[in-house]
Amino acid sequence: MRFLTDCRIACRRHHIRPTRHLLVACVARQQLLWLVRSPLAPPLAPDAYRLHRRFTASTSRFGIGQVRDTQRTPLGLHRIGAKIGQGWPVGTAFRARVPIGFTWNGLPEATIAHRILWLDGLEPGFNQGGDVDTRSRFIYIHGLADEPTLGRPASHGCVHLAAQDLLPLFDQIPLHSLVWITARS
Repeated sequence: MRFLTDCRIACRRHHIRPTRHLLVACVARQQLLWLVRSPLAPPLAPDAYRLHRRFTASTSRFGIGQVRDTQRTPLGLHRIGAKIGQGWPVGTAFRARVPIGFTWNGLPEATIAHRILWLDGLEPGFNQGGDVDTRSRFIYIHGLADEPTLGRPASHGCVHLAAQDLLPLFDQIPLHSLVWITARS
């Protein structure tokens, strides 16, 4: 898992302590991997993380990129900066992170649904600050109504997941867990 080496290097470079849970969005494979570190393993050990779950995902149909208004999926080291949607029923549609209705009641094409994990970039000048800031670009891991698009690039920069995958992830992943977005397969 070469991407783990890249993630460890980024953590060291930016003095960020790895978290027990690590999400890895693989753009080339259109997957999200949920890795968990053994409590006994050193945080930066090469074999510290084990695969907990693998999800089919969708990233941007416009490709990868860091810059605001490109609608591309940003690469690099991020963290979950906010969790939005706790307590709302499956099928809740959101606009600007506010519930606006339900996919099963008038919003069958909702582009943001179920839950939102809002990402913060952690690499200054690359995905944090200025016109490359992941948070101000509103990059999320979230659900959507049109789940048949999963498995191929279809988003406007975010990482899409099916409701059946997103809800347990949302409930179990701690706030501030690290997220590594990579173009590598």
